[in-house]
This record gives sequence, structure tokens and C-alpha cells, in this order.
Amino acid sequence: MIDRQLHRSFSVVVCAYTQERWEDILAAVDSVQRQSMPATETLLVVDHNEALLERLRAWYGAPAPADGGEVRVLANAGPRGLSAGRNTAIAAARGDFVAFLDDDAVADRDWLRYLAAGYGDPRVMAVGGRTLPAWSPGGRPVWFPEEFDWIVGCTYRGLPPGKVRVRNILGGNASFRRTAFDSAGGFATGIGRDGDRRPLGCEETELCIRLSEALPHAVLLIDDRAVIHHKVPPARTRFGYFRTRAYAEGLSKALVARSVGAGKGLESERRYATRVLPAGVARGLRDAVRGPGRGRGGARRAGAIVAGVLTTTAGYVVGSARARRGPVTFSSGPITPATTAETAKPVTTAARDSPRGAAV
Repeated sequence: MIDRQLHRSFSVVVCAYTQERWEDILAAVDSVQRQSMPATETLLVVDHNEALLERLRAWYGAPAPADGGEVRVLANAGPRGLSAGRNTAIAAARGDFVAFLDDDAVADRDWLRYLAAGYGDPRVMAVGGRTLPAWSPGGRPVWFPEEFDWIVGCTYRGLPPGKVRVRNILGGNASFRRTAFDSAGGFATGIGRDGDRRPLGCEETELCIRLSEALPHAVLLIDDRAVIHHKVPPARTRFGYFRTRAYAEGLSKALVARSVGAGKGLESERRYATRVLPAGVARGLRDAVRGPGRGRGGARRAGAIVAGVLTTTAGYVVGSARARRGPVTFSSGPITPATTAETAKPVTTAARDSPRGAAV
């Protein structure tokens, strides 16, 4: 049961980059404004799109009032991409906690309240939630395995249920203490998404591992009662996107391993690959022999899991080879009101032994 007296100061961040998601952006912000535990502010960061920036400023009013609860529309102050947009918001945030919501997702009414409940222990530095797919008309494709729901930015089969301690939380439904960024820096630019140009990811994984290194006693949690619904457009239900995203995940994992070491960077992935995915293949094959009702879908799901593993592995091999040929350049902070993603100096992974809070 949620503590009805609990109130924490939350800045909620929504990063946007295209006018094609106009209605989705408004729905995301509206879901924040309808929370049972009100946010201190919503920070709407626009990624190098002047037309969208001006349209949103006109819609929500500019300049915004200084009191709490307003929507503040900001321009990404750093290089193009999701990581720099988030870092811009972190630098501007007024709340003691910073939550992140995708621009094509909507949060349940008690989302923030459940996230806030996780911070009763002062060791807790991050709390994430459960992300459910909102499939386009027609629903989930019969071949699409639940073990690969991370392809569409959602919670996947294999993650532990309930309120549990984890290595990393998922970026589209996440929150952090503001002080976590003081200790570990911000999201690493050069790893994550750049609009629709590169379906990369793992920037939140790299940050969470870096946070745990900077604060060895830090606790990171997922509470699956903190629910959001993530839109899955038709283009992302095609097998071509499935393969492209899986390959990009492999590339991203190679960057994470290069930054924090393969031991920590692939710790959770080993369990996923050796236990969760084989069980998924077996489940699909069992469905395939049960009869015509489920057979075709089961066999295709098993095949998709095998294809996903092979494609992700190929991406990881290519990404690792590229990293060995030369230094991988990206920046991760530190994040302060005076030092945003725009001014953080890019460095190579050779600087990994820098003091905590410096760029890695």
C-alpha cells in the first residue's frame, strides 16, 4: 500500500525531437500533470528542432512562471541525441529527484507515487518501473517474443517481478536522486539514441554501472507497480526493425563493455542469454507441437529468438572490433547547473580511470 503522506520533489523529464509525435508528446505531458502525487515541474527538452521548440513554447506558454508544477520547454544544450537532452534537463532540474518518461509513452496515475515510495532508504539512488507495450492496431505480432520486448523499449520476459534490486533500470521509465549525477556524472553522449537515425541504447545501463562504481553501497530498484504504457507504431512491429534494433543493441553493449569493463557490462546479459532465451525457444517449440491454434506462432517466436541472439552477437562483435581499432569518444558529465552537456569535454575510454564524476 502506498504511503499517502509521502511527498518528494520530482522533476519529470520528457525529451522530444520530432513534430510527427506531437499528439504523443502532449499525451505524455498530460499524464504527468494528472499524477496522484504532483510533480514539481515537467521539463520538456527539444532536440535541435527549432520548429518543434517554438511550437511547444507557444503551446505551454513562454516564459514559464517560476512557481512549481509548470511545464518548462528547453532546447537541448548539447550535441544531438537523447543523452545530451537528458543531461540538459538534469542541469536545469529543481527537484530532489529526476524522473524520465519517453515522449511516446503515458504514465499511470500513481506512477510517480510508486517511484517516490522506493526512496525511503537513503541508499536507494535510482528507481525504475514497468513499461508495457501499447501495440498498434492488430496487437502483438504472433512471431514477436516477449523475451525481446526491449526491442520496443518495454519490460521483457526474464526481468524479476515485484520490487527488486537490479544492476540497471530502463531509461524510458526511470528516476534518480539528483545527487546521483553529482557522484557519477550524466548520461554518456555517443552511446544512446539520436532521434530515428540510430536505434542505439544502453546509455542508462552504462550510467547505472558507473553510479554503482562511484557509490558502492548504492541500491538500484525496479518496482513494477510504477507502470507506463509505451506506444509501438507499425514500423516497429516489422521483422526488419527487430533485426536492426537487435544489431544496434550489440553495438551499444560493446560501447558499454568498453567503458565499464565486460565483466560488469555483460553480467545481466549472460544470465539472459543462458537461461531466459533458451527457455523462450523451448516454450515456442512446445507451442508449435500443440496444434494449429498456436503452432505457427510458437515456431516463429522460437526462430525470432535465435535470429535476435545471432544479430545482437554480430553487432557486439563488430562494435568490439571497431573499439579495438581506435579510441571510442563519448562524454558523461559532470552535471552541474554551470556545466551542461554542451560544455562537457569529450574524452576517450582510455580515461576510464579518471576520478568519479569526471567524463569516462
